[in-house]
Amino acid sequence: MAVTLDDKLVVAISSRALFNFEEENRVFEKDNDRAYVDLQRQRLDVPAAPGVAFSLVRKLLAFNTPEHQRVEVVLLSRNDPVSGMRVFRSCHAHGLPTIQRGVFTQGRDPFRYLRPLGAHLFLSANEADVREALHLGYPAARVVTESMQAGDANPAEVRIAFDGDAVLFSDEAERVYQAQGLAAFQQHETDKAALPLPDGPFKPLLAALHRLQSAGEAGSTTGMRIRTALVTARSAPAHERAIRTLMDWDINVDEAMFLGGLPKGEFLREFEPDFFFDDQTGHVASAARHVPAGHVSSGISNMAPVRAAGN
Repeated sequence: MAVTLDDKLVVAISSRALFNFEEENRVFEKDNDRAYVDLQRQRLDVPAAPGVAFSLVRKLLAFNTPEHQRVEVVLLSRNDPVSGMRVFRSCHAHGLPTIQRGVFTQGRDPFRYLRPLGAHLFLSANEADVREALHLGYPAARVVTESMQAGDANPAEVRIAFDGDAVLFSDEAERVYQAQGLAAFQQHETDKAALPLPDGPFKPLLAALHRLQSAGEAGSTTGMRIRTALVTARSAPAHERAIRTLMDWDINVDEAMFLGGLPKGEFLREFEPDFFFDDQTGHVASAARHVPAGHVSSGISNMAPVRAAGN
């Protein structure tokens, strides 16, 4: 019988997203790739410290049992194969021996391997790779490597928080807000309250998490569960369209925060997510002071400004 990942939630993750390779990365940026490879060779037997996305990965893998392998984590990295050996050794040293698949491209584009993996999420510290993955239709985020790491207060829950517009939902409403202001945005969303928002780049991940949670409730013995939150700058009356959209998808979130422009960081600190996804750099920076955060470079907020043509 052919080996397949079709029935699993598949997370593709870069080395720097999973482990703390910031010192090594500084050597790479300051010197050259040869100095970087030499340093990794010298440290082959030194496990790297956990990185920003480590808690998310560890908890997702905890859904697996010998009978049911529901989550697959694959290393997808610009590292060279020798450095990849250190990454695998670090996985084993930190209790993640089930991470057994990896693609190491030695500087070449890794995102093209998302298609054969059927990835539901790609996490990387490389902004260009994240943009390309999103362009190809895969949920992807740039891990903010200086983020606060997740706490250990909720060992049996995977907690994930999502922004709404341009993340779970399309940027349709955000475009109205940026072009015409808050009053026009509120009126637009009130008029279209019964019309579901188009899908955003992270809807497939939310749906996959919903399936994973449902499968767990149907008979898992792991004791793990997923807790999700919608954390959005929307407020009433624009909240209704967001909720109705989730209802139309037949997907529940456990918490919803309609903050009306308040900084998200302190609310996320209380929710204690293992990861938070947002398309706006200001919200990501606010979050990263308290929780692991990633930037989703999608939607109108991340479009390069159009330069006026010269004479």
